[in-house]
Amino acid sequence: MTADRTVGGGAGGEAVATAVPARLDRLPWSRWHWTIVIGLGTVWILDGLEVTVVGNIAGRLSEEGSGLPISSAQVTGTAAALYVAGACLGALFFGRLTDRFGRKKLFILTLAVYLAATALTAVSFSSWWFFAFRFLTGFGIGGEYAAINSAVDELIPSKYRGRVDLIINGSFWLGAVGGSLLSIVMLDTDIFPKDVGWRLTFALGVVLGLVILLVRRNVPESPRWLFIHGRGEEAERLVGEAEEQIKAEKGLDELPEHAGEIEIHQRKSIGFGLIARTVFSRYRRRAVLGFSLFVGQAFLYNAITFGFGAILTKFFDVDTGSTGYFFAVIALGNFLGPLLLGKLFDTLGRKIMISGTYLLSGILLFVTAWLFDGGHLTATTLTACWCVVLFFASAGASSAYLTVSEVFPMETRAMSIAFFYAIGTAAGGISGPLVFARLTESGVVGDTVLAFQIGAVLMTLAGLVAAALAVPAERRSLEDIATPLSQRTEPEPAPGPART
Repeated sequence: MTADRTVGGGAGGEAVATAVPARLDRLPWSRWHWTIVIGLGTVWILDGLEVTVVGNIAGRLSEEGSGLPISSAQVTGTAAALYVAGACLGALFFGRLTDRFGRKKLFILTLAVYLAATALTAVSFSSWWFFAFRFLTGFGIGGEYAAINSAVDELIPSKYRGRVDLIINGSFWLGAVGGSLLSIVMLDTDIFPKDVGWRLTFALGVVLGLVILLVRRNVPESPRWLFIHGRGEEAERLVGEAEEQIKAEKGLDELPEHAGEIEIHQRKSIGFGLIARTVFSRYRRRAVLGFSLFVGQAFLYNAITFGFGAILTKFFDVDTGSTGYFFAVIALGNFLGPLLLGKLFDTLGRKIMISGTYLLSGILLFVTAWLFDGGHLTATTLTACWCVVLFFASAGASSAYLTVSEVFPMETRAMSIAFFYAIGTAAGGISGPLVFARLTESGVVGDTVLAFQIGAVLMTLAGLVAAALAVPAERRSLEDIATPLSQRTEPEPAPGPART
C-alpha cells in the first residue's frame, strides 16, 4: 500500500505526492467495479424508459379522456424541448457543484430531484403542470450526466474505461426497450383506462429509481477528487479498501505494480475563470471536437427519435397502441451498438472508432432519407433502416460523453461534461424537437426527408471533425491525457545556503 506524502507547499496549497490514480488504473476487474456500474449506470435505463414512454404515449395523451388537454405536437415538441432545456440548465448548475462539492453528494441529489419531478409528472392535471415537471425532470437528469460520467471515468481502470463508459451511456436504450413494451400494456384500454395507464408508467419509474438510490449509497466518492481537494487520507483509505477486497476476491497476495506517483497542490476549489481559460484557450481544439460531437448526436436523437412514433402513425397508419413494438426494435439496435463496438474504442482506438461511427451513421441516414422520399419503405423496413443507423450512431453518441469526460483536466471534468452537453444539446436538442414536430405534423414527405438530411449532415460533419481532432486516449490514464491543473510539473529547487 502506498500512502500519500507531503512534499512541500506552494501558492496552490499543500503539495502532496500520491499514487492514487495509478493504483486505481492497475486494478483488475472485480465486484467493486460492478457495484459502481450498477449503482451509477442503471439510472440511464430508468431515463430511457421514461423518455421512450413519453414519446409513445404522445398520441394517447392527445385523445379525449386522457385527463390532459394537450396535443400530440405539444408532447413531442413543447414538452420535449422543455425537458431538454431543463437538462441543459441542470447540467450547468449541478456540474459546477459536482466539481466543487464532490461526485457522490451530487449523484445522490440529482437522482432525488429526478425522482420527485417524475412522481409529480404522474399526477399531471393540466398541460402547464405536465410541462413544468417535464422541465424539472430534465433538470435532474442533466445533473446526472455531469456527476455520473465524471465519477465513472475516475473510478474505472484505464484499460476498460472506454467500453464501460459507452455501455453505461448506451444502457439508456435498455430502458427504451422496456419503455416501448411497457407502453403497449399501459396504453391497452382493456387493461387500464385512458387517464390511468400513462400515470402508472411514471409511478413505476419512481419505484425503480428508489431501488437505484439504495444501491447508489454504496458507491464511493472519487478518490481522485478527494486527494485534489485536501482529503488525501480519505482517498488513501478508499483505494486501500478496494485493493484489499479485490485481493481477497481474486485470491492474490499482491496486485500488479502501479505506474508511479504524481504531485498535487491540494486546494478546496477551482475558480470558474481558470476552468474557462483552460477549456477554451489551452484545449481549444478539444473544445471544438466536443462541441461538434454533441451537436451532431443531439439533433439526431432529440429531434428524430422523439418523433419516431408520430412518423409511424402519420405516414404508415400504425395504431398508437402499437408504436411501442417498432420503437423497441430501434432501441435494441441502439443498445447493441455500444455493447458490441465498445471494446474497439479501447483496442482500435478512439479516433478511428469515433469518426467511423459518426460517418457511417450519417451516410446510412442519407440512404434512409432517399428511400423514404422515394416511397420505398414500409413501417417495418423504415424501422430496420433506423435500427442499422442507430447501431452506429448510439456508439458515436456515447463516445461524445466519454470524450469530453477524459480529454480535459480533472478539476474541470464535471463542468466540461455539463457545458458541452448543455451547448450541444441546446443547439440540437431544443431546436430539433420544435422543428421536427412541425415538419412531421405537416404530413408532407419532403418535410420529414429534410429533417433526416439535416441530422445526416450534422453527424457526417462531426465525424470529419473527429477524424482530424480526436485524442488517442485509449488505455491511458486520465492524468496522462490531460494534466490536472493542481499537478506540479516542475520539481521544487533543492534548498541552498542562505543569501546575504
